[in-house]
Amino acid sequence: MSLNIRNIALIGHGGSGKTSLAEAMLFNGGVIAKMGKTTDGNTVMDYSPEEAERGISVSLACAYVKWQDVRINIVDVPGFYDFEGEFQEALRAVGAAVLVADACGYVSVGAEKAINYCLKRHVPLMIFINGIDKENADYVKTVEAFRAMYGRRVATMHAPIIRDKKMQGYVSVISGKAYEFIPGGREEIPVPKEMEGDIEDLKQGLIEAAAETSDEFLEKFDRDGGWLSNDDIITGIRQGLNSGDTIPILGGSATQNIGVINLMNEIVELMPSPEQRRPVKATLCDSGEQTEVVYDSSLPFSGQIFKTIVDPFAGKLNMVRVFTGSVKAGDTVYNPNKDREEKIGALYFLKGKKQEPCDVLNAGDIGAIGKLSDTGTGDTLCSPKRKIRLKDIRMPAAVYAKAIKAVRSEEDDKVFQGLNKLNEEDKSFVIEKNVETGETVIRGLGETQLDVVCQKLKNKYGCTAVLSDPAIAYKETITKKVEAEGKHKKQSGGAGQFGVVNIRFEAGAEDGAFEFVDETVGGSVPKQFIPAVEKGLREAIKQGPLAGYPVVNLKCTLFDGKYHPVDSKEVAFVSAAKLSFDEAMQKAAPVLLEPVYSYTITVPSDNLGDVLGDISKRRGRVLGMDGEEGYQNVSAEVPLSEMTEYAMDLRSMTQARGSFTGEFARYETVPFEIQEKIAKKK
Repeated sequence: MSLNIRNIALIGHGGSGKTSLAEAMLFNGGVIAKMGKTTDGNTVMDYSPEEAERGISVSLACAYVKWQDVRINIVDVPGFYDFEGEFQEALRAVGAAVLVADACGYVSVGAEKAINYCLKRHVPLMIFINGIDKENADYVKTVEAFRAMYGRRVATMHAPIIRDKKMQGYVSVISGKAYEFIPGGREEIPVPKEMEGDIEDLKQGLIEAAAETSDEFLEKFDRDGGWLSNDDIITGIRQGLNSGDTIPILGGSATQNIGVINLMNEIVELMPSPEQRRPVKATLCDSGEQTEVVYDSSLPFSGQIFKTIVDPFAGKLNMVRVFTGSVKAGDTVYNPNKDREEKIGALYFLKGKKQEPCDVLNAGDIGAIGKLSDTGTGDTLCSPKRKIRLKDIRMPAAVYAKAIKAVRSEEDDKVFQGLNKLNEEDKSFVIEKNVETGETVIRGLGETQLDVVCQKLKNKYGCTAVLSDPAIAYKETITKKVEAEGKHKKQSGGAGQFGVVNIRFEAGAEDGAFEFVDETVGGSVPKQFIPAVEKGLREAIKQGPLAGYPVVNLKCTLFDGKYHPVDSKEVAFVSAAKLSFDEAMQKAAPVLLEPVYSYTITVPSDNLGDVLGDISKRRGRVLGMDGEEGYQNVSAEVPLSEMTEYAMDLRSMTQARGSFTGEFARYETVPFEIQEKIAKKK
C-alpha cells in the first residue's frame, strides 16, 4: 500500500493558470468555500501585496487538500523567468510535477524549459492543458505540439470530445467511458460513434507504451497478442511516469473548474508517493561518505528547508520537506550547514498564508517550522543521532546587477537590514559591497525580481530604495617611462616647509598595483622622510589625471631630492611627492583601463548567429564554441561596461532559452574614442 501522500509542484509558463488550478483543487477538496481569482488578488496561494498588485506569483506557496483519502501537498511555483530560484526550491521539496500549459496551440518557452528540466532529472510529470474554454483555444493542436516536441513520451489519457471547435468533454482511453464537462465536475454520456475507432487506436498506443516499461509486461504483450489489461496499463503508465519515459496529458479549465477533478484523480492514481521518490544525494557528516537519502520512516529525522518566509512582526517561518523519520515540537535537531543545534518550536501545515498547527511532521510531509534561530533556505536539519547533510539546492546564476541605495540617506541602514532579511527568503539574489566603487550592488535574475525586492523593502520594512546601473570600476595607468621633480617650498614667517623629490615613474609594479623603490644615495632625502614620499604617492594615485579613477601598475623610484636642515618636514615631502606625480602624469601618456570578463553563453543553435553578432557589437571576442543537444556553448571575452543589460537582451534574443555566466578576466585599455566619452561623463 503506497503512502497516502502526493507532493506536487504546479509549474509552467507565467500566466498559464497555475494559481487558478491550485484554487480549483482546494475548492474541490473543501479547503475553501469559494474560488478566488488572481485578477482580484484573493487566491490562497498569491497572498502577498506584491502578487496582488502585479497579478503574478513572485514566490512559491504551499497548501494541501485531501482527495480520495490521499493528502495532496500542492506547491504553486512562479512561472516568470526572474523567479527560477523558486522553481529550484520547489522541485527539491516535491516528488512530481504538473505542468500547466495554455491551450494556445503551441509549446511556450516556459513550458519547454520546465519539461526539459524534469526530463533531465527524471521528475515524474503530467501536463494539464488549461483554458480549453477560451475563445481561441485549441486543445488538439496543443496536444499535437507537445507530441511533436516530445514524441511518444506524451501519452493521451483522455480523448477530447470536440463540439463547436471546443473541448466539451472526453473519453477515458483506458476505461472507454465518455464524460461531458459540467461546472465543478463531469457527467457520463455515451461514447460518440465517430470516436470509437480513434479510442481503440489510442488505447493500443497506451498498451504499447505500458508494455515497454517492464520485461513482465512485454512478455504478456507478446503472449496475449498485443494486449494488456486495464490494471496492467495503469501500472505500466505509472512506471513510465516515475522513470520519466511517459508524460500523461489531459485538459480542462482551472477558472471554470472543468477537468480539475479528473486531474486530481490521476494524481492520486498515477503520481508517485514519497516512498517512490528518487533519492537525494547527501553526505554523512561524521565520515564524509557520500550517500543517498530515500523515504524511510524508521530512520532518525532528516529534512531540508526549501523556503524561508520572514515577517517583520510574526518572525521567521521555515518550510521543510521531511525525508526520513519524524520531528516533533520540542525536539533538538542538528543543522550541519551551520554546525549548531536548534530547538524545534511550533510545527505547521500551510494553506497559503494560513498556518495550521500540528504535533508532528513525518517522512514524506511538507510543513513549516516557526522561529528557528540560524536555519535558512537550503539548510539540512537532522537528528543528532545521524548527522547528515543533504545536497544543497542549486540556485541559478545571479547575472543581472544594479546598484541599490536608499532614497533618503538616513534610511541606508534600514535598507541594508531589509535586504539581508529578504535575502533569507530569496537566495537567488546576492548583495555585495563593491569596495572599488563604494556602491552596494544587488545581483539577481532580471529586472522584475529586483523591482519586487524594492517593493518588498517598502511594504515590509517601510523604506524606499532606488536602483541604478552599477558604476564600472575603471582604472588608469601610464604607457611611458618618465622622470619628474616635485618641489614644495613654503615660507610665511617663522619655520617654513621645504622638500624636493625626483621620481621615476613607469609601468610594471611588482604586485600589479603600486610599487615604491628608494634609490637615493648620500642622504639627498633623509631616511626619516622616505615614508612621507611613499605616503604622498599612495594618496596621489587614488585619482588619475584622465577621469579621476585610481592609477594602477605604477612603479615609482625615488632617485634624488633635496632637503633643508630646519624647514624640511614630513608634510613637505608628502606634498612634493604629489607634485611630482602630477607633473609625471602630463608626460607619461596615461590611458584608461576597463574590466574585461570571460563569459560562457549557452544559446539554442538557431540563435547562434544573432548572439555572435551581438557579442561583436559589444566589443567582444569569441574564443570558441562547442555544441550540445541543440545548444551552443559560446566562450567570449567582453568589456563589463557593455554587459549591463545583457541578461535582459539575451532573454529577448533567445526567447528566454539562453543563459550565461561570467567572471573577471583582466583589465584592458579602453579605445581612445570611448575613453574620451568616459572622461567627459566623469
